Amino acid sequence: MKKTGIIFDIQRFSLHDGPGIRTTVFLKGCPLHCIWCHNPESWSRKPQLMFSAEKCRQCMACAGSCPNSVHIQKLGEHVLDDKNCDACGKCVTQCVYGALKLSGEEMDVDTVLKEVCADKSYYDNSGGGVTISGGEPMLQFSFLQTLLGEAKKQGLHTCLETGGFAQKEEFESIRKDVDLFLFDIKHTDDAAHKKYTGVSNQRILANLDDLYRKGAKLRLRCPLIPGINDTDEHIAGIAALTRKYPELCGVEILPYHDMGKGKWNQIGREYELRDLKSTDQEQKAVLHRRFLEAGCEVMMS
Repeated sequence: MKKTGIIFDIQRFSLHDGPGIRTTVFLKGCPLHCIWCHNPESWSRKPQLMFSAEKCRQCMACAGSCPNSVHIQKLGEHVLDDKNCDACGKCVTQCVYGALKLSGEEMDVDTVLKEVCADKSYYDNSGGGVTISGGEPMLQFSFLQTLLGEAKKQGLHTCLETGGFAQKEEFESIRKDVDLFLFDIKHTDDAAHKKYTGVSNQRILANLDDLYRKGAKLRLRCPLIPGINDTDEHIAGIAALTRKYPELCGVEILPYHDMGKGKWNQIGREYELRDLKSTDQEQKAVLHRRFLEAGCEVMMS
């Protein structure tokens, strides 16, 4: 039987998920629930129906195709009673306005790599490759392990973007097949990390330390969210990590953007940061200066 995983997106010609031109494969499922998350559809490991109300024209063709009565009209509005939705996708095929989308598709390793390897010449010429992201790819560990191993057999440079919240033994078993870990640091303060992501950062920091001590190539990726983790204390905490681990392959700062906030409504969730604006160029320059003042050279996305 071929190893399969649940994929919610494959992005070709990615320039921000590791060196060179890359293809980024996004796996569903995440143990962290960051309140600023721009891919909230990645939290669940299962395929999930997404609904864009602003695109709907109330034709209700979807209702006629749905075996579980998920689509109903309430007070003249099309709403989803999705507790019985099994993500069969029948309604999506009936929507001519693009208001419905199924996030998540079961794919086997060979199918994923066939799509990835279609651009191998670009990787070879630019020093790129494949990046596995999420969600948290470690939640689909068996699939991830096989995918990374087969990618290396194809001669691909591999990056793994991870939040670090997984078993140490699992990281150790894939370490040889990951050329670069893009290791997310959400907050260096444990209490704040629990508040804003739902989990402690202790396992995350322990895995970072273990991977570094065993020679893994690591680049820190640090989302900076105004009013949440753009504090002097957190910046000092990131700077302290760079002093502790001087052979890191850089620190990448990810300034806040609001491009994903519409997805929260599409999966029926309320976005707490709906009034927060994307970080502009002037604010990015200020952030960069603050890191330099803390003694930390960073890359700014």
